[in-house]
Amino acid sequence: MKLKQVIFGWVNYFRITNMKGVMKQVDKKLRSRIRVIIWKQWKIPKKQIKSLVQLGIPEEEAKGLTYCRKGYRYIGLSKVVQRAMSNQRLKKRGVPSSLERYLKVRTAI
Repeated sequence: MKLKQVIFGWVNYFRITNMKGVMKQVDKKLRSRIRVIIWKQWKIPKKQIKSLVQLGIPEEEAKGLTYCRKGYRYIGLSKVVQRAMSNQRLKKRGVPSSLERYLKVRTAI
């Protein structure tokens, strides 16, 4: 809820400027960070594998990502996590899109 308020307030404040490209970048980084937060909430490798498999990722790919030694940024940007937690899935779960809000407010002017 707080995230939605911040994004909507920020977009409304800057709505008179031309920021479509910036909004795309903000959305991309925001979704990546949210994926990392979800990944961190799963905590242990067994839970991470189980959750990825439930989201439709083959077990071999899930194990490969879970046991890789890369950092959270790499995991948030990985194709496996992006497929598991797609933009549509995140939107369905209530993650706001700054680009959509910007385009809605921008056309209202």
